[in-house]
Amino acid sequence: AGNYGFQAQPMGVPGGFVVPPVQNQPTTERTIWMPIPPSIPNCPPGLEYLTQIDQVLIHQQLELLEIVTGFEVNNKYELKNALGQRVYFAAEDTDCLTRNCCGPSRPFTIRITDNLGHEVITLQRPLRCSVCCCPCCLQELEVQAPPGRTIGYVVQDWHVCLPKFTIQDEKRTDILKITGPCVVCRCCEDVNFEVKSVDETCTVGKISKQWTGLVQEMFTDTDNFGISFPMDLDVKMKAVMIGACFLIVSHFFTNTG
Repeated sequence: AGNYGFQAQPMGVPGGFVVPPVQNQPTTERTIWMPIPPSIPNCPPGLEYLTQIDQVLIHQQLELLEIVTGFEVNNKYELKNALGQRVYFAAEDTDCLTRNCCGPSRPFTIRITDNLGHEVITLQRPLRCSVCCCPCCLQELEVQAPPGRTIGYVVQDWHVCLPKFTIQDEKRTDILKITGPCVVCRCCEDVNFEVKSVDETCTVGKISKQWTGLVQEMFTDTDNFGISFPMDLDVKMKAVMIGACFLIVSHFFTNTG
C-alpha cells in the first residue's frame, strides 16, 4: 500500500461485486468478525484490514423508531468484506435538530470503529449547499485516520447534469475521480458510480447502491452499498473511498426527514 498505485479492475460482472440481499440476512445470526491483521509499518492503526480486501459491503441498520415515526435518527452501518465478515462499524454523530431540519444537506461526523471498538476513521462533512445548479459551496468531506490526522478529502466537482467528485490526498492532490449517472434514482436496478483515474481514461473501481426492494425503498432510507477498489491501492485512499461512499449516501440517498 503505497504511492497510490492501482491497476484497472475487470468489470465484466455488473457492479463488480455481489451484495447479499438484506432480506436473506438472518437477524439472530452471531456476528462474524474479520480476523485482526498484523501491524504494518507506515499504515495508520486500524487500516491494516483494508490491505487485505478489494471490496467493502455497507449495510445500513434498520431503525424502528425512524420507520414508525419518520423521525430522523443517527444512522448506523456495518462494513463487511466479501465473505460477510464484519470489518468496521460506523455510527453517525449528529445532534437531533441538525438531523431533522437539514435533512440530506446536514453536516455530520461519522465515527468508524474496528472490531475492538477503537475509532480508526473519522469522517467530517461541513454544511454545504445542496442545489446542483449552484457552482459554489459544493459538497466536501474530510477523512481522518487516526482521528485528528487528515489523510484525504472528497470534493464535489460542479457539473450541469452529472454527479462528479474528486478524491484527494492530505495535500489536496487529485488522486481519483468519481462519476455517477445523470439520474441517481432508478427503480429495480442498482445505481453505480464509477471510480476512475485522474484523467478519467481508466476505470479502477466502483461505488454502488443496491436495489433493496420496492417496500424498503419507498418506506425507509435503509440501504445497502458496495465499494470495489484495486487490491494494491494505497490503504489511505481506500479509506477515503469509504468516505466518498458515505458522502454519496447522505447526499443522494437520504430522505429529507
